[in-house]
Amino acid sequence: MFSWVSKDARRKKEPELFQTVAEGLRQLYAQKLLPLEEHYRFHEFHSPALEDADFDNKPMVLLVGQYSTGKTTFIRHLIEQDFPGMRIGPEPTTDSFIAVMHGPTEGVVPGNALVVDPRRPFRKLNAFGNAFLNRFMCAQLPNPVLDSISIIDTPGILSGEKQRISRGYDFAAVLEWFAERVDRIILLFDAHKLDISDEFSEVIKALKNHEDKIRVVLNKADQIETQQLMRVYGALMWSLGKIINTPEVVRVYIGSFWSHPLLIPDNRKLFEAEEQDLFKDIQSLPRNAALRKLNDLIKRARLAKVHAYIISSLKKEMPNVFGKESKKKELVNNLGEVYQKIEREHQISSGDFPSLRKMQELLQTQDFSKFQALKPKLLDTVDDMLANDIARLMVMVRQEESLMPSQAVKGGAFDGTMNGPFGHGYGEGAGEGIDDVEWVVGKDKPTYDEIFYTLSPVNGKITGANAKKEMVKSKLPNTVLGKIWKLADVDKDGLLDDEEFALANHLIKVKLEGHELPADLPPHLIPPSKRRHE
Repeated sequence: MFSWVSKDARRKKEPELFQTVAEGLRQLYAQKLLPLEEHYRFHEFHSPALEDADFDNKPMVLLVGQYSTGKTTFIRHLIEQDFPGMRIGPEPTTDSFIAVMHGPTEGVVPGNALVVDPRRPFRKLNAFGNAFLNRFMCAQLPNPVLDSISIIDTPGILSGEKQRISRGYDFAAVLEWFAERVDRIILLFDAHKLDISDEFSEVIKALKNHEDKIRVVLNKADQIETQQLMRVYGALMWSLGKIINTPEVVRVYIGSFWSHPLLIPDNRKLFEAEEQDLFKDIQSLPRNAALRKLNDLIKRARLAKVHAYIISSLKKEMPNVFGKESKKKELVNNLGEVYQKIEREHQISSGDFPSLRKMQELLQTQDFSKFQALKPKLLDTVDDMLANDIARLMVMVRQEESLMPSQAVKGGAFDGTMNGPFGHGYGEGAGEGIDDVEWVVGKDKPTYDEIFYTLSPVNGKITGANAKKEMVKSKLPNTVLGKIWKLADVDKDGLLDDEEFALANHLIKVKLEGHELPADLPPHLIPPSKRRHE
């Protein structure tokens, strides 16, 4: 029955079924977004077509900074191992883009070989030519950190026009290509060299649409005193504020990211906390990789739609026979008005449009007569993908995450502070006394007992109302005091004996000293009389 309905028509009504998020993204791109990109020559203006390796590759971290800010040392610190092609020194040493990736044996793969390998996500770098490919290589080595992520080391950015001319390739364009495909971009600054050169400024501006991936590291902070560090931090934020034009403040991690002793150890706790936060951010990348790829595909689809409207609008305005060149110049010069017209007609946010100046430059060399008119069917397909297919993939992302809860970067520096006495915060706050034989609260218990016996205990216990009178003197919010009560009332009888009252006061002290309360009471804080003896 209904055999006259074509298979294609039936297929369109049925939702696509995908085994994994990566497979779903690959299929959606090839079937729904790529036809729109090809029809309106998207790849000549913005970004090369995506390949299978772009959907399957491990999360990548891109390191960017001026020379001698510690980029290569930072990688060495993370993986705790030298990698092939590594050179470290105070002078500009790294003169190549080095993709540090996992491999069965140590070795170097040169750029020209990398861009023909279909298993690597670098094939489209071929467009930057030999000048770049001679300065690009992959250092592969067996390392547990690289099992989960890949790291891209970049040449140090120098100041002055000479460096820009001598590169032989568009440095900012290469970084922009990587920025689209990586999961995290780390900008490194040296606490002694905060000046942002013209080229570095240009590079940061090229990363404009990827602010969500950017993290900033103020490195070598152990070489300056606390007062100077505050000034340096303020100066860095001021400099970045002029380049990264967003109302939000970019996240800056302060520390000394190498394995040498701290020169000025005054801020050791700050550096440890900052390093821990940065490590957690990097460790979350494998788990969030599918979501990042999904997010990037949505961004790409929105840009491809806007690009289609721009190209079709320019095509519509072109004369059929005479005056093509003069009309082309007029359209390029008035491209801002074309943007506004599209924005009004199609209700598109101004933030979705590509850079006006860059688009004008690219249009100068194009033959407008070869542009295509608007084809609503292609745009409707992409709209359907964004409205329906992406929503289903979002559900799959959460399901994949729940199946792999422990997926995180392991090995190298990430294991150094995982467990044991050198873990962050070990033996501090609620962890104080974790290795002591005696109950840690015991040393202050006589003081707490004096208060306890003024609160009219009955049968050795005080009521919640009486305990509250004393606990609110700490001026902590009721939400915090309520949590302390739950932790201290170990036997859950709604009353506190002398040990439980002492424990409550100890937890108040922990909170007042700026530490977080534990979710559950640690074994070493359980009062001796409440411990189960095996």
